[in-house]
Amino acid sequence: MIVLNGGSSSGKSGIVRCLQAVLPGAWLAFGVDSVDAAMPASLRGEGGLEIGADGTVTVGPDYRRLSDAWARGVAAMVRAGARVVLDEIFLDGADAQKRWQQALDGLDVLWVGVRCAPDTAAGRETARGDRVPGMARGQAESVHVGVRYDIEVDSAGAESMACARLIAERYARPA
Repeated sequence: MIVLNGGSSSGKSGIVRCLQAVLPGAWLAFGVDSVDAAMPASLRGEGGLEIGADGTVTVGPDYRRLSDAWARGVAAMVRAGARVVLDEIFLDGADAQKRWQQALDGLDVLWVGVRCAPDTAAGRETARGDRVPGMARGQAESVHVGVRYDIEVDSAGAESMACARLIAERYARPA
């Protein structure tokens, strides 16, 4: 399993698609957008996932409970033999990684930090037009606080395919 963590608009989704092309075998791609799409509309707001006008994101207990169950479900797929590459945003940094580590306990996981300069991420956010302004800049650094990685890539300074190749090379090498 490969877990990519980076802020909104950092380039994770593009890297994931490239990883699926360069890694041997078939890899499933899941991520924060997958779980968000699966959540009921009732969890948009208080007690669920709240997105402020400035792009800040707050995760409530109801959303967290279902998100943690989803993480255990992803882990079950990996335990059943699926190869998974995960596109995540660790909103609370090291605490989010700890929750994933608990769900993935006993599995071989490559932890990847996807760095992107705040100005670059903000520019991508504006170009996309489907994000609340401020989200990318606010998450660019905060999602990495206290998180430990096996490898980090800089998506502002390299194309998605170049980042994917670096990750694939690191995945192929035993720790």
